[in-house]
Amino acid sequence: MSDDVLRVTADYATEFLSTLDERRVSPQASVAELREALGRPLADDGEDDAQVLAELIASGEPGVVGTQTGRYFGFVIGGATPAGIAADWLATAWDQNGFSVALSPVAAALEEVAAGWAAELLGLPEGVSSGFVTGAQAANTTALAAARGHALAGVGWDVARDGLQGAPPVRVVVSADRHVTIDRSLRLLGLGTGSALVVPADDQGRMRADALRDVLGDAQAPTIVCAQAGNVNSGAVDPLAEIAAACERAGAWLHVDGAFGLWAAASPRFAHLVEGVERADSWATDAHKWLNVPYDSGLVFCRHPASHAESMAVAASYLQREDGRSPSDWVPESSRRARGFAVWATLRSLGRNGVAELVDRCCDHARRFAEVLGEEPGVEILNEVVLNQVLVRFGDDDALTHEVVRRVQEDGTCWLGGTSWQGRAAIRISVSSYRTTTQDVERSAAAVLAAAAAVTGSLR
Repeated sequence: MSDDVLRVTADYATEFLSTLDERRVSPQASVAELREALGRPLADDGEDDAQVLAELIASGEPGVVGTQTGRYFGFVIGGATPAGIAADWLATAWDQNGFSVALSPVAAALEEVAAGWAAELLGLPEGVSSGFVTGAQAANTTALAAARGHALAGVGWDVARDGLQGAPPVRVVVSADRHVTIDRSLRLLGLGTGSALVVPADDQGRMRADALRDVLGDAQAPTIVCAQAGNVNSGAVDPLAEIAAACERAGAWLHVDGAFGLWAAASPRFAHLVEGVERADSWATDAHKWLNVPYDSGLVFCRHPASHAESMAVAASYLQREDGRSPSDWVPESSRRARGFAVWATLRSLGRNGVAELVDRCCDHARRFAEVLGEEPGVEILNEVVLNQVLVRFGDDDALTHEVVRRVQEDGTCWLGGTSWQGRAAIRISVSSYRTTTQDVERSAAAVLAAAAAVTGSLR
C-alpha cells in the first residue's frame, strides 16, 4: 500500500470540510447514475490505490448528501466535530477491535471513560453499565433484552437458558407516538408488537401518565414500559417523573428511548424537560445525533448490570479474559470498530459547557425557524418548539406542503423532509448540527419561503 493514498485522502477530506458553506446540501446524482459510474465489472487484477480513491471521489461525490453542513435539517442528524472525525480516523488507522480488553486495552479503556462521562452528563445514576452499539436501534434492542431477562427472572424464568417457549407472558407498554425502533426491537426479541399495550399520547406526542396508570393497574405481572425523551416529530418529552412513579408502584421496568432528547439533560436550560429520567432502569441514546460524533456511536445504559450482562455476555475457551472491563459483556456484537474513540475525543474537545452550549444553540435555532416561518401568512407551526424540532405546514392542502418539500430539496440550499403529524402533512425541521449558524437558519428559512411562494404562485 502506498502512503500517498492516505495523504491524498486526508487532503481531500480537509478540503471538503472547509468548503461546506459553498456546497449544495442535496445530492446531484441519482442512485442509477452512481451505480453506472461506480459499478463497472470487477477486474481480474488489482488497481493502484491512489487511482481507486481518485475514482471514488470523482464518481461518488455527486451522490453525497450534505449532512455535514449547517443546513441539513431532514432527520435528527448531527454533524461530526473535527476532534471526533480525527479520533475516528485514528481508530481506523490503528485498526482496533472493540470486542475485549485482550484485543484492545485502549479501546476498552476509552469506552469505559467516555461512557462514564456521558452518563454523568445525561444525569444517570452512578454504577450503571454501558455499551457502545451501532445506534439507537441497537441500543433500544440491547436495553430491552436486559429488561426481558430481568422481568422474567422475577417470576422464576431463565430466558437466557430456556428461551421464550412456555415462558410467562411479558406485558410491554408503549406510547401511541413511540419511535418505530421500539417496534423493531420488540420483533427482534420475540416479544412482538401485536400484544403491546398502547397508551394514548397528548397533542404533542407525550405519553399520558394518567392513561399509563390505568393500563398498569395493580397487577404485578412481568412488565416493561417504554417511554420517550424527544419525540421524533415534535421533540416533546414524556412526563418521565410521573411515568417512573407509576412504574415503581407496579414493579415495572422503565426503559427510556432518548436517541436525541436525552441530551437535554446536559443543558441547565433544558434539563427540566427530562426530570425523573434518572429513575428509569435502562436508557438508549445515539451520540451521532446531538453529540455530533461520526456514525456508529449508539450508547446503551442499564441500572442493573447483572441483567445487562446476562443478556449479552459470551464465554468460550479461546476468549481471553483479563482484569478490567470487557466491552463484549454489554453489546450484541463481537467484531466491531472501537467506537469509544470519537465519543471520548468529542467530549474532551467540547467539555461540559460545550455540550450544553451545543444543545442550547440548536434549540435557539429551532425557535428562530419557527419565528421566521410562522410570521408568514398561511404558514402554521404545528408543535410547541420545546427542543430542536419544528413542524411546519403550508395552507390547508397536504399537496401544497408536499410540493414545498420537493422544491426545497431540489433547490439544494438546505435539506428538510416531510412527515405526517396527527393526520396532516408537515415539514419537519430538525436542528442538530454544531455547524448550524444563525446565517444558516436565515438563509434556509428564506429558501423555504421562496419555494412556498413559487408553489402558491404556480397554483393560482
